Amino acid sequence: MSRFQRTSLCSYNLGELGKGAGKGGGGGGSIREAGGALGKRQAAEEELYFRRKEQEQLAALRVHHQEEIDHHKKEIERLQREIDRHKGKIRKLKHDD
Repeated sequence: MSRFQRTSLCSYNLGELGKGAGKGGGGGGSIREAGGALGKRQAAEEELYFRRKEQEQLAALRVHHQEEIDHHKKEIERLQREIDRHKGKIRKLKHDD
C-alpha cells in the first residue's frame, strides 16, 4: 500500500481534516470538533506525528531485518566450516585405508 493510499484511508475515516467532527464515530476532541484554523492545525500535527512514528517503525524494522540477515550469514559460514571439517575427516579416513 502506498503512502498516498494509507493517507487517503486515514483521512477518509476522519472526514475533511480540521473541519469539525469526523465520520469515524469520534469527534477527535473539542478543538477538532470546533473546526477552523486550530482544528486544521491540530489535524496537520496529528498527521505529521503519525507519519514520523511510521517512519521510525519502518527504520527499526529495516535495522531488525538487516541484523537477521547478518545473523543468518554468520550461521551459514559456521555451518560451512562444519561441513568442511567433516569432509576433511572423511578424506582422512579414506587416506588411512
